Amino acid sequence: MAVDPRIAIIGLGYVGLPLAVEFARKYRTVGFDINEARIQALRNGHDHTLEVADQDLKSVTTDAQGAKGLYCTNILDEIRDCNFYIVTVPTPVDKHNRPDLTPLYKASETVGKVLKKGDIVVYESTVYPGVTEDECVPVLEKVSGLKFNVDFFAGYSPERINPGDKEHTVAKILKVTSGSTPEVAEKVDQLYKSVITAGTHKAASIKVAEAAKVIENAQRDINIAFVNELAKIFNRLEIDTDEVLQAAGTKWNFLKFRPGLVGGHCIGVDPYYLSQKAQEAGYHPEIILAGRRLNDGMGEFVAHEVVKLMVKKEIPVKNSKILVLGITFKENCPDVRNTKVVDILKTLKDYQTNITVYDPWANPDEVQHEYGWRSVQDLGDDCEYDAIVLAVAHHQFKDLAFDKICKKSRVIYDVKGMLPKTAVDARL
Repeated sequence: MAVDPRIAIIGLGYVGLPLAVEFARKYRTVGFDINEARIQALRNGHDHTLEVADQDLKSVTTDAQGAKGLYCTNILDEIRDCNFYIVTVPTPVDKHNRPDLTPLYKASETVGKVLKKGDIVVYESTVYPGVTEDECVPVLEKVSGLKFNVDFFAGYSPERINPGDKEHTVAKILKVTSGSTPEVAEKVDQLYKSVITAGTHKAASIKVAEAAKVIENAQRDINIAFVNELAKIFNRLEIDTDEVLQAAGTKWNFLKFRPGLVGGHCIGVDPYYLSQKAQEAGYHPEIILAGRRLNDGMGEFVAHEVVKLMVKKEIPVKNSKILVLGITFKENCPDVRNTKVVDILKTLKDYQTNITVYDPWANPDEVQHEYGWRSVQDLGDDCEYDAIVLAVAHHQFKDLAFDKICKKSRVIYDVKGMLPKTAVDARL
């Protein structure tokens, strides 16, 4: 490890900020982000993602001259004296579900402008095997004029952040590390080991570390797709899926996955990265893409089931009032990226229903910007709903007085299995 690690974190989102805070407890750390408003909010001691508590952020914040601690900036020159650059930008897919490496290219260009001899660039963004060395490194070389593995070096340490999880925080999750040479791999491993209390696993190569990350979420995606398909089957057989899973779960080696919407920036995206690389290599992945197709269709399935239940109860669907509880991609978290709740909304809208989206966690402006839907953080006095879809298991929804906000003849559909079975008409 470098005698005096001076760390720059490139991208201060859900992944970058918690990591920067951990490093800042021990080293001088500069957090860099192109979003000026984000930098100002962090300097004021507030993280809108809620991944870092205000008191924790303020406890490590320092000024530009601090010997250790976190200094946040959007000025390139203020990361020029760093020797470890850790890139934590998003890796989304486009509208055709193809990997979009644009944020990585731009981040690599940024780092390339300040790269010096002896520096190490570590990528944490989820990618398919080969992206670090085949896509990012050439950008670093071109912009900096330096030669890879002679003048500068690279590493890969996949992020394992679980948004909203206050138990499995960054320091408590074992970290996979790697480097472009054996010596650099050891330096990268020692740097992370110095702040990750759960320890590290040094992978054999950068490509191995990249592959390990992308299959973690592909595996979960496939397992959830399996139980989602079971839910559809048992729905037709009029068997309670939850009761089946409870019974099967009594066996010691049964994997306890539950059906649901699969969104977010990891499980709903990463399999497409692996599929892209597989197809470039001449192999068409069948199970991975089948799982993606099935999971991507669950929002539409839920909406159709709600409509069926309304028809059975002779509740007019057209112009009905439907309340959708939650629009974030997971519970107790403000992150709306790649939420699959919008698939429920789109399908219900096709039936000309009047939809209210209530989510006390989501920023209404962000929901409007990302999806064109209006959400509210308070229900207000408008009630008398014909149907309620509990789409996200925010803790605030446990104590909702459904009898007060619903008509006497109504449908309640619980996507998350959060409510007692006797209180709902159906669960996924």
